[in-house]
Amino acid sequence: MEYLDERTNSYSCGTVLRMKNTRKEGEKLWAFLERGVASVYPSKEYVTARLLEGKKLKVYFGIDPTGPTLHLGHMIGIKKLAEFQELGHSVVLLIGDFTAMIGDPTDKGATRKQLSRKEILTNMKLYKKQASALLRFSGKNKAEIAYNSKWLGKMKFGDVLDLASKMTVQQMLERDMFERRIEEGKPIHIHEFLYPLMQGYDSVAMQIDGEIGGNDQTFNMLAGRTLEKLLLDKEKFVIATKLLEDATGKKMGKTEGNMVSLIDTPKDMFGKIMSWTDGLIIPAFELCTMATMEDIEAIKESLVNGANPRDAKARLAREIVSLYHGEKKGKEAEDAFFQTFQRGEVPTDIQTEKAKKDEQLVAVLLRLGVVSSKSEWRRLVEEGAVTHLESDTKITDPQASPELGTYKIGKKRFLKITK
Repeated sequence: MEYLDERTNSYSCGTVLRMKNTRKEGEKLWAFLERGVASVYPSKEYVTARLLEGKKLKVYFGIDPTGPTLHLGHMIGIKKLAEFQELGHSVVLLIGDFTAMIGDPTDKGATRKQLSRKEILTNMKLYKKQASALLRFSGKNKAEIAYNSKWLGKMKFGDVLDLASKMTVQQMLERDMFERRIEEGKPIHIHEFLYPLMQGYDSVAMQIDGEIGGNDQTFNMLAGRTLEKLLLDKEKFVIATKLLEDATGKKMGKTEGNMVSLIDTPKDMFGKIMSWTDGLIIPAFELCTMATMEDIEAIKESLVNGANPRDAKARLAREIVSLYHGEKKGKEAEDAFFQTFQRGEVPTDIQTEKAKKDEQLVAVLLRLGVVSSKSEWRRLVEEGAVTHLESDTKITDPQASPELGTYKIGKKRFLKITK
């Protein structure tokens, strides 16, 4: 995209701060654009200058309702949006109730299943309530909630053709996932090319000053930057946040089956976070908590110097649970977790294993020799002798899928499932 050049309209940080003579404020904003941020377009200097103008900017974060609950991955963008709200700017949580019917092709090796209108309406029922954990939807400078069916659902075919004329096939094929599909001989459907155009048009319809989204959404967000310049002659900045990724590099979310959901109980949420790899501790503190960067640096240094990662992870889990369920529930979840693991039930040299895709828990146990047969497994399940310890949940379905965490099978057998 010719217009999407990081260097466009950039200023040096020193120029910005001298211009406004507010060095301390500028440094604070610079830090705001550093935490949890992967990249900024056209540049951090440009966005800092806009924030120092003293004008109320309109910024949005969008979510397609492809599942019935928000998860921690969504809350990274919502958290950054809430920070804009605290700075006094106008913020919009956009529900992509129209774009969800097509499905974002980002990072997908195959065409996504299209959702019905009924499925979408069901999925988004809890979104506003869950987002209100961080965003204020009432009172002074309240957050706005918008739905892109309001404008996309009214477009005529001629409007779509006109919009499609603003981008080329060559630009679309710059997307890595489309290149991979072509190399692998997999189909790319025409409607998938339209998705970035529709997300881009959201910015035009709302006359946005800035957009926040995950780093995997950069192409779509920059499409909106291009369209705003072409159709409104307006500069739009883009803030691409870092992704919360597991040890394999997969983002934590619904599709990968490793998400921490906002409908999880405090105990389940705490247990899932405690099952994360140690490498997630510092990124999750930065992206998912309100801990200061000074605190996070201190935690990082303590880990380098030999501190027990379990203690840092427990603080991480408690802070995240407290953020969404309250401090009391966070402390109760922590106490329940350690009561389970400090009763001497779990050995220190516990066996770990990665579950294969679509593999049932019994298949993992049989493969490792933890149980001798399917009939033994079925008997253990029927007797209530199989427990997922982090969530303190009895396994009642012999065909259950493995979840991250530690299983106690019978009295003396244990297995930890990792990703």
